Amino acid sequence: QVRLVESGGGLVQAGGSLRLSCAASGRTGAIHSVGWFRQAPGKERAYVASILWNGRRAQVSDSAAGRFTVSRDSARNTIYLQMNSLQPEDTAVYYCGARPSSSTEYGSWGPGTQVTVSP
Repeated sequence: QVRLVESGGGLVQAGGSLRLSCAASGRTGAIHSVGWFRQAPGKERAYVASILWNGRRAQVSDSAAGRFTVSRDSARNTIYLQMNSLQPEDTAVYYCGARPSSSTEYGSWGPGTQVTVSP
């Protein structure tokens, strides 16, 4: 089993920055990629960014392009989501999920971390 725990959320003013962390433990050797998703009140969970477990092929959604960056620290088994130029519409609970090599679906979701951006 893979266990993921997010951290780094908080309250920030519009235009500010936050760096979220997703710490992985357990059977990390089975991870193909890690994705960041977010869920705003009343909305479905939406894709934000992803990166292969080997640190390659980092991708972000269109809404995050130019503002968010995803990266991996292999020594710490941690995936980061650097978020700059935050806007109120970025307010959501942010989750990371792991996609195993044997599946096309993300799972092993962490508990999430709240990001709130004030105007």
